[in-house]
Parts: sequence; C-alpha cells; structure tokens
Amino acid sequence: MFPKPSSLLLIPSTMKNPIHLATPPLACSIIVYFLILPSLFTHTNSKIQNHLERGSSLSVEDDSAFLISPDTSFTCGFHEIGKNAYGFGIWFTHSKNRTVVWMANRDRPVNGKGSKISLLGDGAMVLTDVDRSIAWETNTSNTDVVSAELLNSGNLVLKNPQGKILWQSFDLPTDTLLPSQTLTKGKKLLSGLRNGSFASGYFNLYFGSDNVLRLIYDGPEISSSYWPNPDLDVYTAGRTNYNSSRFAFLDDMGRFYSSDRLQFNASDMGFGVKRRLKLDYDGNMRIYSLNNLTGEWSISWVAVTQQCNVHGLCGRNGVCVYAPEATCSCPPGYEVIDPRDWNQGCKPKFNRSCSDSQEVKFVELLNTDFYGFDLNFTRPISFNACRDICLMDCHCEAFNYRITGEGFCFAKSALFNGFHTTNFPGRIYLKLPGNVKVPEQIFFNRSNSICSAEAEVEVGSTSLYDTKEKRARWVYLYSFATAIGVVEILFFAIGWLFFRSHGLPDTVEAGYRMISSQFRRFSYGELKKATKKFTEELGRGGSGVVYKGVLADERAVAVKRLGDAFQGEGEFWAEVSTIGKINHMNLVRMWGFCSEGRRRLLVYEYVENSSLDKHLFAENFLQWKERFKVAIGTAKALAYLHHECLEWVIHCDVKPENILLDTDFEPKVADFGLAKLAQRGSPGPALTRVRGTKGYMAPEWALNLPITAKVDVYSYGVVILEMVRGIRLSNWVVEDDKEEEAELTRFVRAVKTKSQNEEESSWLEEVVDPRLGGQFSKSQAATLVRVGLSCIEEDRNKRLTMDSVVQLLVECEDD
Repeated sequence: MFPKPSSLLLIPSTMKNPIHLATPPLACSIIVYFLILPSLFTHTNSKIQNHLERGSSLSVEDDSAFLISPDTSFTCGFHEIGKNAYGFGIWFTHSKNRTVVWMANRDRPVNGKGSKISLLGDGAMVLTDVDRSIAWETNTSNTDVVSAELLNSGNLVLKNPQGKILWQSFDLPTDTLLPSQTLTKGKKLLSGLRNGSFASGYFNLYFGSDNVLRLIYDGPEISSSYWPNPDLDVYTAGRTNYNSSRFAFLDDMGRFYSSDRLQFNASDMGFGVKRRLKLDYDGNMRIYSLNNLTGEWSISWVAVTQQCNVHGLCGRNGVCVYAPEATCSCPPGYEVIDPRDWNQGCKPKFNRSCSDSQEVKFVELLNTDFYGFDLNFTRPISFNACRDICLMDCHCEAFNYRITGEGFCFAKSALFNGFHTTNFPGRIYLKLPGNVKVPEQIFFNRSNSICSAEAEVEVGSTSLYDTKEKRARWVYLYSFATAIGVVEILFFAIGWLFFRSHGLPDTVEAGYRMISSQFRRFSYGELKKATKKFTEELGRGGSGVVYKGVLADERAVAVKRLGDAFQGEGEFWAEVSTIGKINHMNLVRMWGFCSEGRRRLLVYEYVENSSLDKHLFAENFLQWKERFKVAIGTAKALAYLHHECLEWVIHCDVKPENILLDTDFEPKVADFGLAKLAQRGSPGPALTRVRGTKGYMAPEWALNLPITAKVDVYSYGVVILEMVRGIRLSNWVVEDDKEEEAELTRFVRAVKTKSQNEEESSWLEEVVDPRLGGQFSKSQAATLVRVGLSCIEEDRNKRLTMDSVVQLLVECEDD
C-alpha cells in the first residue's frame, strides 16, 4: 500500500491566535541551600503571521502558534508524530490530511510540554526540549539574522535586515522535494523508516560520485543501487555521467529535469496544481498532485513501476511477491524474524553447517531470484554442473539457473533483494539440510504489507504535567535534586580532607585515576606542555602527525595533530565524543581531544611496541605465533567496528602502520573514526571522498561505487597476506621492462597456480615468509591464505564479513 499522510488540520486565513514570545522561565540555580523557582510563562496574543522576529518563540503547548505562508499554501509549526512526541515541520495547509514536507528534528522528537522553537538574539534558530536540551538548531549563530519567514514556496528562511537569505530549509530536505527546490551535490532525500513514521529510513535519492541521480537502499547489512536499472549501463538507461554540475528540480508545471539527462513529467502536467516529489518509506519515488476540491492526493508519476524491483524491501532471505500488491514472504525453510519489521527479513529454521557429514538438498522456486551476491557466474553450463558448483562451496546458500538460449548459472553467497514474478525466466534452488521438511507444492506465505507496521513514538511522560500543580511538581523535583547535590558536596569535602591528611592508598589512587582519566577535552596549552612543544614525533600520515607526550597525571599518550580537513568545532566535538565511547581491547583508546580555533588534536593511549610494519618488514620480525595473534586481534577490532558498535564505523585506512602492538604484541587498531570525522554531513549514504593508502585500497574507490565496510575487509586481506609472505605486497613492480604490476597480483597468481598443481604442504612452504625457517602452523597459514584471498575479491559481494573472518580464524587458533 502507498503511504498516506496523517492527521487533519485546516486553518482559516482569518484566524487569530496567541503566539508565545521568547520570555523563558527563569533558570533554577543552586546557591548553597537556596532554590530560585521557575517563573511563569508570559503570553502575548498575536495574529498568525508568516515570520518570527528575532528574540521570539513558538511553544509546542500553544495549538494556534504557527507561521503561515502569505498565500496560506504552507504552514510551519509543531506537528504531533506520536504519544507526547512532536516535530517542528512544514506542511500543506489545505490538504485533507496534514501532509508534512519537511521536519527539522525527524530523528529526535521533543516533548509535548515545555518544548519550543526560538529565534535567539545571536541569530540562531533553536529547538529546545522540556529539559532545555537542544534537539535541533541552525548554523546561523553570531550572524545578523533578524527574522524567520515562511515563503509561498514552502521554504522556511532566515533573513538579515537587507532581506538576504542566510539559511533555508530547502538546503536540508528530508523525504520531499517541492517545486523550485533544487537537489544538488551535497543534498539528498532520505525516506521515512516505515508507514506514518518521520524517522530516517534506509532509502536515499542523491547524486553519486559518477554524476548520476540514483535511488539506493542503504540498510544495516548492505547497500544496493536499484534505480536506474542496475542491469543497464548509464547510457542505455537514458542517462549520462559526463555532466558534473549535479542538479535536479521539479518545476511548477510538473516537469522534472536532472543534469544527468533524466526527464519526466507528471501525468497532469500544467500550471495551477500543487505537487510534491516524495521518496516514500517503501523505497519508491512518486509525484503526488493535490485535488483542490477534496484536499486528497493522487499519484501522477512513479519511478519504479514494479515495486518488487526496489532492493532491500524484505530484508535478508525475504522474497517480494505480488498478491496482487507487493508483499513480503519467507521461502521454504525460513521464518520471519519480526512481522512488524520486514527490514529484519527471515531467519533459517535450521543450523547451517559446512560439515561433510551434513546431507543437503536443493528446493526449487519457480520465477524467483535474489539480486546480487553472486559467488560464481558461469555460461554456458549445464544444470548439473551449476548445482555441483553450489554443492561443493560451503558458502553457497542457493543457485540461480536460467536458460535463455544457453545455460546461465549464478551461485549465491547471501540471499538479499529476493523477488518472485511470473515473467522472470529463471528459478532459484535453495540449499537446505536434508532433514528440513518442505511442502510438495510451494506457495509463498504472503504478509499484509511490504513494509513495517507503524510504530508508536513516545517521548517522556505527560503525567508530570497533567495537573494544575505542575509547577509544584517541578519544585519538588528541583528541591530533591538540590538536596542530593548538597549531600554529595559534603561527602566529597569530608573525604577530601580525610585523604589529604592520611594519604591515598595505591588502590584508591588507581581508582581515582581511572575515573578522572575518562574521555575529556584538553586545552592546547596542556598538550603543548605534555609533548614538550611537540618535539618527539612518533609518526605521520595523511590525517596528521603523531607526537609522544606525558600528561600531568604521568600517563604516556600519543597526541595527533590533525590537518585542515577537520573543521567545525560543534561537529568535531559531537563526533569525537562518540568515538571516545568506543572501547575494545584491540582498538587504541581515545582519551580526549582539543579544539581551539583551527587547532584539532586527538589524545590516544600510548602503545609501546610501535606499529606492525616495524615488526614485519624489518630485521627484527615477528614469529608465526605473534603474527597469527595479530591477525585475530585485528579481525576482532574491525568486526566490532562493523557489527557491534552503536555508531557504525568504517576505518577506510587499514594497513600495518595503523595496527599498533602493545608489550605482549596484542594488536590495537589506530585511526578508526577519522573517516567519520572527515565525512560529517556527507551527501550520500556512503563515503565519497577517497581515503586510504595505495595498495590497500579496495577497487570500489576507483570505480566510484558506494563505499561500505567491505573496503576494510579488502585492506585487511592485503595485510594478512603480507603477514604470511613477510613482504610488502602493496608495492608495484616492473619486471623485464614489462607493464607495472602490483606485487599482490603476482602473489595471488602464484598462490592460485601452485595450490592447483601441488600438495598443500608443498606450496605453503613456498609462499610463507622464508625467514621463519618453516616454523609455522600449516593449518593456520592455509586458513590465512584462503581468508586473505576471499577478502580481496574484486566483487565486494564475494568478500567475507569481518564476523565471518573472526569465526574462521578462531576455529584454528589452537592448531
């Protein structure tokens, strides 16, 4: 089903309403035992207008506090998005149901009591929650903004006294593009998470680095482009990638133009119709046209005519089917994880095993396929030969076989983007354990919808504000908090006096140091003193120079001075605070940062044994046991960043220089999160600025493909193959005046040739670092080589995940 706008509101243009002026409640402050109580709000009645003056505000509690465009087409104000949850947004005034086209705080709704939007005296527009925390703000502080104005176009703008626009909502679209609003490089549309939800979803419309306007599913596990048709090249799809201006817009007549030659028209093309282009929660993009008489919307253009061609709809192992509307289903042997959230897909009812003793069978699904993740593509080929390819490969979960003049075989390493349609010429064969029961006639069990059920959004509790005595309740809360604070101060003072006279036991002092040394902000003076004016350099790279230092509490630290690419103090603070919370034994711990003026510095724990390259490519080289320990520890660190972190982090520069070794030669990965710092505010769902080191960079950097965690997998593969071989495989060589070739390419070619023609024990002796003198575990070496080769596959869909790598290495850790 298509998404439908939510609640109803019609506002007569003559209505008069009170608007809250910016006279906030007095702040509560503690002076020993005294408490200054909050003052009452002051209200001023005013007519609804299209602008907000500097120093005034709108309150969420005032149902009539809005900004309305001069022609009354658009309204701006607080919109209820859940139980006691509100967003500050813009909507069509005269639609039957309130149709929101922009929302400032889509991922952080505010409370239904005490929240407000204010145009501050410093020029910033700020949305504050009931606890006065900032939920959203513009970047216009310390400017001469004098008013906020809602234009007839639906654009909320901030203007200076000369009428110049210093900020506009059109530059920060959510899921909707309005006529006269341009989509350019640096902007994107991001769908809602589910029907009726304003939270950010997984579907994106943006200009890729190849200058083509694309629809991409960027989910928790995969990224996949589905529009224009990925089976066609750019030109066959009617586009061009030669125009780098990257702009697109919908005009007032319903005509859409894009710099990549994409053009289309609304079916009711002409003047006088209100329209909007929206990227819906189901991943499809549509133009909607408003009927002025009924206030209802109708679809006048759609991007993907076959809904099941949208990728990511039904999650891992899920299949999109037509019944007749697009719905989700699980194939035989699988069951849905959460019927309310198809993004999670289906889970197997069996335990997958690579054991030779497990019998398997193939279950045929007619007119069905899973797009992408091809382990193998072969043609021409017989059905039996195709089946044997999947049967012999432990990582194969299914194979697709189709006959269109000749046999085509696609072995699948994972089942994503599944679809079933009668006009598809092939069939998929699921690889299942022999004891899994399946019906003789297979029909997909169809869900009610292709998308997730609506989820309730709730912020806080309204019980604190329900009665007329609500201010009294705040008084009790503040008073209680004050009393607790005073007691803590007394305890702290007594304890300080006691320990000052008696001295601190070692264990207590260690505990104090642990507490006081948590992530914090350092002054530039502190770090300048700690590093002795930045004299002892430990190393340097593309992101900056690292110096050794000793803090006032005698902790040794590594201080990195970042280059000019890292700007914006507020954004920098937000990101490093997030990175500072990341804690894993195989990641270098960040202790804090400094941000003063243009200076940006990061403070890390000091790791004693320097980096892996100093112990791998030098005379004092690591023995096999330490190398394998480094391989496992590094894999665990990357798996944590990719799969377990609350904030998804791609390293983007995995190499021996960024793998540090402690006194026990336990690896600690450094420089993680720097790509995140440099990419704050990136226009697309994936990184576009090239990062990394030549020789360790995955092919997708050069191919302008969306960047995912698989770039780290590739780099990791190069590193572990270097640990096996003992030399730099990332170097390029020229032999016999021939064309320049990567050492890695030569190594891979040699390994594949030898492994096919020789016994494992024989070819391993030839490829493993000769300096080890044969002192290594053959099973571990063989595993590292196989894992490394899988990690550096040119097709990223064929590469392992870091979770899988960890599992494979741990299995042979004791060999």
